[in-house]
Formats: sequence, C-alpha cells, structure tokens
Amino acid sequence: MDTLQMHGFLSQAWIASEGNDFFGPSSGNGGSFEYTEIGANASLRPHRDVLLAAQLLWRQAGDTSEEGPVLDYGIIDYQMISNRHRTLGIQAGRVKNPFGFYNQTRDIAFTRPSILLPQSIYFDRTRSLGLAGDGVSAYLEERLPTGTLYVQTSFGEAQIDEDVQETLLLPKSSGDLDSGTSALGQIRYEHDGGKFIAAVSTGRAQAHFNSNEDTPGNGEFQFQPTVFSLQYNDEFWSLTGEYAIRKVSLTGFTDPRNHETTGESWYLQYTRRFHDDWQWLIRYDYLANNRDDQDGSDYEASGAGQAHTQYAKDITLGLQWSLHPQVLLAAEYHSVDGTGWLPYQSNTSQEERDRYWNMLLLQMSLRF
Repeated sequence: MDTLQMHGFLSQAWIASEGNDFFGPSSGNGGSFEYTEIGANASLRPHRDVLLAAQLLWRQAGDTSEEGPVLDYGIIDYQMISNRHRTLGIQAGRVKNPFGFYNQTRDIAFTRPSILLPQSIYFDRTRSLGLAGDGVSAYLEERLPTGTLYVQTSFGEAQIDEDVQETLLLPKSSGDLDSGTSALGQIRYEHDGGKFIAAVSTGRAQAHFNSNEDTPGNGEFQFQPTVFSLQYNDEFWSLTGEYAIRKVSLTGFTDPRNHETTGESWYLQYTRRFHDDWQWLIRYDYLANNRDDQDGSDYEASGAGQAHTQYAKDITLGLQWSLHPQVLLAAEYHSVDGTGWLPYQSNTSQEERDRYWNMLLLQMSLRF
C-alpha cells in the first residue's frame, strides 16, 4: 500500500460572450459559471510490473455535460519489458485515446496551454467521441541516442454519448445512437529531451443508430480523423501546430441525412514564458466542416442552413499565472468568425447564431 497515490483537481470558469452562448447563458448580463471540472484519481502498484489507475470526473459544461460523476479512465497496466532501452506494455479497461498532443490530459487545466483547447481539433461539443474507449491498448517507448520514440495503439468500443447524437441532428425521440468499435494509434518522437516533438495520430470510430420510427430509419455513423502534430520548445517560448483531416459519413438512413464529407482543421500557437510563473499565448485556429466547401456557400445554397455554421476562424489571446504550484489563474479572449464548433445544445436555432462573436473566459484551478 506504500505505492498508493491519490490526486485531484478543481477548475471553475466564468464565461462572457457577445452574440452566441457557450457553456451556458454566457451572452446574458451575468455571464455563465457553467464550466466546472472536478476530478479525483488514484493509482496503486500491487507488483513492480503492474499498475492500477482510475479517475472519476464530474464536469459541467453548459448543456453539453453529463449528469453526475463518470469514470474518466480506469486501467490495469502490465509492463512486459522495462529497462533503460525500452518499455513495452499493455493496458486494459477504459483507456484515454492517444490523439494529438493534449487529448489524454485535456481535463486537467494545469496540462493545457489555454482554458479552451483549439476547438478545431479538440471538440468540446462532441467531446465524448474522441475522449476514451473501453478495450485494450498496447504501447512502446524506445529510448534512442537522439531522443525517444513512443508508439501506442488502442482497440475497443468508442464512448459516444448524447452530445454526438445531438450534433448529428438525430433526435433522441427518434432512437438511440449506440457506440461501435474504435481503433486509434499514435506515433510520437521527442528529440533532445522534448525540444522538438512530432506526432501522427489516426483512428476510426463507428456507431449505429437504432430508429424507432420510419424516419430517419436505421443508419451508420463513421468518423475517421488523422492529425499531424509538431512542436518546438525553447527555454522561454514554444511554437505548436496541428493539422487534421476528418472524414465523416452517415449511411443507411431513409432521408437526406446520408452524406460523406471530409473536413479540415489546423491551428498555429505561440506561447511565451516570462517571470518564472507567467505565460501568454496567441493562437489562430481554423475549421472547415467540408474542405470542398470551405466558406459554406454550397451548404447554404442547398437550403441546409447558414454558411457560417460550416466553418470557424478563431483568434485567441491567453494569459496564465501560476500563483502557487497548486493554484493556476488564467484569462482568455476569443474573436471568432463562424460557428462551426459552437455547441448545438446552447444554440439550437441556426438562424439565431451570429457569424461574428467574441468570448472572454476567466478560470481558477486547484490541484493536490
């Protein structure tokens, strides 16, 4: 029991927006306090090659969040090889997906460069889709003379909740979207102690819609993302960029919901560290739901909805202050053109969404 470790964190944010709501009634006079993250985790090594670890998470994010605490991850980790040259192991249980730079630790504010991660890559409106899966994962860490190579693959059942069903405009009253198999993999190389980091992540998640009505009928949903990630770290600054291609398809339905599109996302982010415990960042974040219709004009001409719902261009300015090793204060401003990643749950009517909108976030985070 002397290997038992327990940790936790709490984050509370206040959001004020102009034009559209984000995580609660943020465009109202008082803003929104409906962005809270509370987590508790524990780990234990019953044997030198075996690790047990789990985390419970309670998260409120406006109407996009689940009720009550959920199992964020829970694994049994067995290392078959562990020496100074390499580590090889396997995990079973609820495993965080290896996706981009931030997905596996995205719920802990201290591991994020900003209050909100780039929404073009790390969607909060369909957060459950890429967060974790129930199954098995294998990983390899190879320590080379010039750096470290990491390889991880995971197979299992995707965690697809109501946030995905609502975003796909599949009414809850018409049926249920049941998760299917998923497979993800990542190759990451860290050179010279992490001064330069490069990664490629790819995967596929599936779900089946069981309809209790003739319309829209039974159908299949498939999501196939590929993310290329690069980061350069200097003593006082970091430059990070990620680019994603996202294939989305709906097939088998009896109405015009059937479609297959390829989306495109990318961001470029500069972070500057100063005075030991301060840092600021500037980021440009771009999303297009259909790379063949990046301005949404064809989408609007078809009568499906407004053009600006198909893209988003976000300029972000952020500031963080590590007041104490266990206390983090952050502020962030977003200027957005488009509503491509705006949560449907808080803005149900396309006609009432504003193309140009701004958002200010303040957050306090604690950990132990």
